[in-house]
Amino acid sequence: MTLKLGVPSKGRLQDDTFAWFADRGVTLKRTGAGREYAGRVDGASGVELVLLSAGEIPREMAQGRIHMGVTGQDLVAEKLRAGTVAEVAELGFGHADLIVAVPAFWIDVDTMDDLDAAAAAFRAAHGHRLRVATKYHALTRRFFREHGVADYSLVDSQGATEGTVKHQTAEAITDITSTGETLRANHLKVLADGIILRSQATLFASRRAEWGEDVRAAYTALMQKLLPDDGGGAPWT
Repeated sequence: MTLKLGVPSKGRLQDDTFAWFADRGVTLKRTGAGREYAGRVDGASGVELVLLSAGEIPREMAQGRIHMGVTGQDLVAEKLRAGTVAEVAELGFGHADLIVAVPAFWIDVDTMDDLDAAAAAFRAAHGHRLRVATKYHALTRRFFREHGVADYSLVDSQGATEGTVKHQTAEAITDITSTGETLRANHLKVLADGIILRSQATLFASRRAEWGEDVRAAYTALMQKLLPDDGGGAPWT
């Protein structure tokens, strides 16, 4: 049995992941042509490369179908229960913040406390709760609960979340941002205490996968190359 390593199947995340591994003597190669997501690993025996979307990797680790995966901390925190995976190493790229943003012209709304008051006033004035568009339902609910915000409803957004306020399908949003340029272009501002999560690309190990003797040996050898100073821990314990 081989150790299955899930890596983003395309884009900047794939390029940066391949570079991170290469810097440590492990070469990840995409071998398929066109849309065929096939690959191989050179420099680490017993490791099989599995190319998936970043959003699929948490699910595959939770189901135990892959042993390790590179994806964003935001996706793992949103999709998985605590203890499902072990964090092996932060990779130093793919930085983004999950934030709460409101219209820039809301000059009296700068904090979560202000948003709580605005939400109560909005419901009193309009007869329905303030709508918050997001892809991150679990993290948003938890963060709003921690800040005592109750008068809101979530609107699922799988497209351009920043545009929902402009198109009047939501009054506020929570979304991932790296530079803030798209938020500013859509006349939105981040609340002063509205950072839900600071995220980056991270190497995780599944606690649900089958860690047989051969896979453990492959993991140990791989960690000696990737993290020679600490070994990455033992996710099967």
